Amino acid sequence: MPVNTLDHCSIRTLDLNKSRIFYVDILGMTEGDRPNLPFPGHWLYLGEQTVIHLVGIDPEDSSGLVGYLGGEIDPDALEGSGSLDHIAFRATDATGLINRLMRNNIAYRERQLPNMDLYQIFLEDPNGITIELNYFGSDR
Repeated sequence: MPVNTLDHCSIRTLDLNKSRIFYVDILGMTEGDRPNLPFPGHWLYLGEQTVIHLVGIDPEDSSGLVGYLGGEIDPDALEGSGSLDHIAFRATDATGLINRLMRNNIAYRERQLPNMDLYQIFLEDPNGITIELNYFGSDR
């Protein structure tokens, strides 16, 4: 069976609340249903599709996370994108986003792709992961 779409990205974070605020208040995602898992987290949606699973890391007690998911919990290893360069989303209303970024003192950079009607905004989430927002043509 061929792969046909990206289902979601999972982000491990030491600051679960700050990460949730970024994706909900800045990028406009909504928090939705999440199973009762043995570690803290939030599932964030665009429409009906969950796109980001935030996984909270509790340095004092990571037993639920390690037992259920395994993987890295060392705070030094959780900073930045690692081998993952960025997460990209199609978007609309670039002006609205820029206004929110400015009100919240969030740094960003812009780029217009040559030979394409594509305007891009790049920023970092609270975990140092690069987020790319793509505005095609009239979506800007």
